[in-house]
Amino acid sequence: MTPFTEKVLQVIRSIPEGEVMTYGQIARQAGSPRAARQVVRILHAMSKKHRLPWHRVLNVRGEIAIQDDEGAQLQRFLLESEGVHVSDELTVSLADYQVQHEEE
Repeated sequence: MTPFTEKVLQVIRSIPEGEVMTYGQIARQAGSPRAARQVVRILHAMSKKHRLPWHRVLNVRGEIAIQDDEGAQLQRFLLESEGVHVSDELTVSLADYQVQHEEE
């Protein structure tokens, strides 16, 4: 596992319940600001194995990015079970729920 991948996993694990982060925000905190797509790949490949809170990760617009309806509804359910409001358009207010502190 690369140091970047390890850092991404660490950042994702640190997302508090009831809060969200964006792919780009995770990439920045892991030390590679332009690696948002790599964060997507890491989440897809390693969420189950590493028991990551994958549902707390959204795109830059606060949208649930999962394309299949079943997966998107599962993410919505998990977020709402933590007190995060998800709109009918499957968006979350980043102003209200995004992790605001950025660790270096």
